[in-house]
Amino acid sequence: MKRFWSFVIKEFYHIFRDARTLLILFVLPVVLILIFGYVVTNEIKDARIAIFDPSKDNVTQQITNKIISSDYFILKDNLSSEKEIEQVFRDGRARIVLVFEEQFAEKLYKTGKAEVQLIADASDANTANLLVNYTQAIIGDYVGNLNTASQPAFQIEPRVRMVYNEKMKGAYMFVPGTMALILMLVSALMTSISIAREKEMGTMEVLLVSPLKPVQIILGKVTPYVSLSFVNAISIIVLGYYVFDVPVEGNLLLLIAECMLFILLALSLGLLISTLSKTQQMAMFISLFSLMLPTILLSGFIFPIENMPQILQWLSMIVPPKYFIIIIKNIMIKGTGIMFVWKETLVLIGMTLFFIAVSVKKFKVRLE
Repeated sequence: MKRFWSFVIKEFYHIFRDARTLLILFVLPVVLILIFGYVVTNEIKDARIAIFDPSKDNVTQQITNKIISSDYFILKDNLSSEKEIEQVFRDGRARIVLVFEEQFAEKLYKTGKAEVQLIADASDANTANLLVNYTQAIIGDYVGNLNTASQPAFQIEPRVRMVYNEKMKGAYMFVPGTMALILMLVSALMTSISIAREKEMGTMEVLLVSPLKPVQIILGKVTPYVSLSFVNAISIIVLGYYVFDVPVEGNLLLLIAECMLFILLALSLGLLISTLSKTQQMAMFISLFSLMLPTILLSGFIFPIENMPQILQWLSMIVPPKYFIIIIKNIMIKGTGIMFVWKETLVLIGMTLFFIAVSVKKFKVRLE
């Protein structure tokens, strides 16, 4: 029994001396519970709303103030015409637009009834439903207070219109997000184990004594995976279109070019991980932990970024899939061109160049 407890104590010493094991045992659970606790929520917070109010009377102002004073919405634009509605959706400046009819207060007091239109960006069907329900609840609360303070019973009828996804199909949200997740994981995983495998199997010496330069070795490792990942991207687009009826409203060539850019980014990120890892197991663990969780939680794939705490919103700015999902939704669902996604495209290009540069710098000319 004494030998057994000596063995147990020895194992404890091994665990406490390994910083990576301690990180997994104690730090990882805390990080996960904090991230999931703040991110996994169906509550709406600071959603962007635009308002078109041709009436501009006391009732519409009171309703607007009631909506904006809540913690759920942030007023991004006061529109001057209905033509601007499509523009704010394409630019991503608003998730929902509130449209009052003309002479709103006059119709309400004379006939006891008035209409307001709620137009929501349904490219994310779940969020659109929540935004509409929250807005209707606030308007309903205003009407309830108005009726208790007056003799006649007033009624404000919200008319809901969903744009970009009138049938409210969940595939419109999941196909772009799944595309980003698959391309990021598959591309990064394949490249992250490439150089790590050479190190682990002892075949790196053959590459190091060859006349190839580090850049050529890296490009040689990446090139086969570019074509394979491209096939994956095309397959996802085809399945989304023919199986899930997800449209490709924008330019197909632009869509393919953006997919290729994201593939190169994912491959370069995976290559960077492989240059920092000495074993395939370590490379795979780092790839899954550092890529899968941020892609699912911090990219806007499932949970709206504006609902997250400010620190997580800042952290999401360095998550590449966030920008790719914005690009894919704009091209496939909204039918926009490069003029609406050029900022996100430049971010992806910058990240790709950065990861490639760091990978080349980290690549060792000799084994350590």
